[in-house]
Amino acid sequence: MLLLGSAFVFSGTLFSAGARQAAPTPDRWWSPGEQREWPELLSYPNDTSVVSILRTSKPIDVGTHPFFQPLGENGRACVTCHQPADGMSLSAATAQRQWAATGGKDPLFAMTDGANCANLKPEDPRSHSLLLERGLIRIPLPWPSKSIKGEPEIKIEVVRDPTGCNLDKTYGMNSASPTISVFRRPRPVANLRYILTVPNLFNIKTGYPVTLDAASGKRTSMNLMSDARLLTLKSQAEDAASVHLGATRKMTQAQLGQIEEFTSGLYMAATENRRVGRLDAAGATAGVQSILEGKPLLGDFIERRVFPYFEAWKSPEGTKQEKAFRASVARGEEIFMMRPFYIRDVTHLNTIIGMGNPIKRTCATCHNMQHVGIDGAPGWMDLGTNTLPWAERTDDLPLFKVTCSPKAAPHPYLGRVIHTTDPGRALITGKCVDVGAITLQQMRGLAARAPYFANGSARDLRAVVDFYDRRFEMKLTEQEKEDLTNFMGAL
Repeated sequence: MLLLGSAFVFSGTLFSAGARQAAPTPDRWWSPGEQREWPELLSYPNDTSVVSILRTSKPIDVGTHPFFQPLGENGRACVTCHQPADGMSLSAATAQRQWAATGGKDPLFAMTDGANCANLKPEDPRSHSLLLERGLIRIPLPWPSKSIKGEPEIKIEVVRDPTGCNLDKTYGMNSASPTISVFRRPRPVANLRYILTVPNLFNIKTGYPVTLDAASGKRTSMNLMSDARLLTLKSQAEDAASVHLGATRKMTQAQLGQIEEFTSGLYMAATENRRVGRLDAAGATAGVQSILEGKPLLGDFIERRVFPYFEAWKSPEGTKQEKAFRASVARGEEIFMMRPFYIRDVTHLNTIIGMGNPIKRTCATCHNMQHVGIDGAPGWMDLGTNTLPWAERTDDLPLFKVTCSPKAAPHPYLGRVIHTTDPGRALITGKCVDVGAITLQQMRGLAARAPYFANGSARDLRAVVDFYDRRFEMKLTEQEKEDLTNFMGAL
């Protein structure tokens, strides 16, 4: 694909601005089962930018494709929580619009996990407050996990249960099938060529070889899900169909293959800014072309920038307003790549042998995969977004007290008693060191999918910047905060 002026060229088909206007304009909401065309290029405006999604897989029939079809009893499909208008994720604003449009009757609000707990009153907005206000889906996980070998190193108690689910006799920890409910944001289903890339033979966070997929024998990135519990697109699709779509039958291999092919061929990025127009102006290619043509390489080096497209904006062209904004974005990229600060008390970063605590690094240390900004290594770490004393106050989320066994090593920074809204990777491994650790997300299309962090505690991109400024004492100036916010919104 080539980006030429104001037109996209892909596979011999020209997508000029005029052609896109002539094509059917998609609504902001894709409902399961709708007989509607999925074009090669979709573009959606949000408050600050336009996010575009390019399909490189073969043409699909939306009316029959399993990604768009209800596979279970609750009327949902994969597309319900992976909306194109939200960068193949789901924003709280979209959930609110859909509630207003349907009176809470859309399958998105299925009581299974679209409510704070399945035992609450249907079609009452208070029953769905975490989805409506934070864009969160309930994730019920068995405790202890069957994946834990031997006894868990941790004991988990419920300190605060505002949803009522974790102490419920049917759905909670004291039920016949003990379950812990955590609440997480849907992750974007796009740019998966990067998300699933495995650059190294070893997982530097554990010191062991990277995990192999039992079915194929191939190495896995472990960056697909927030807690890395499922390793492949097919296993994730099977789990989602059972847990979130209410499917009572297993998906066929043909259906799994269709979903894998389709989602693997989606590329997503911001392509326009609402204030200054197309983001490829002045020679800075910051759209889907860069992702499609790029290679999944690790950045975090002066000669290999994570998002190597903004150099031209250090001497921007355009109107006074355009120059000012582009210069701000370029400064924000420079902060992201080169502005050092002390990173301390982060498990699976500072705990890596030889790394040290603290270490003087930059944002790109963790967000290091070129073109998308995930962690190239299996990316779970505890940055403090879920865990006290660093997490934002979130009284509407459950709070757990995690106590580490005297037989196990204590948490390297939080001791033996930890309070968290989400034990994260520890729910899968049972390890004290994994408490609160969550896999990093990609940075593309950020402007389309607020709020942020796995628990939705940052309402906008400025709140993300403010959190890290406080957490690591970055001492950013007001101008630097604005520049970093503008940069993230241009991805």
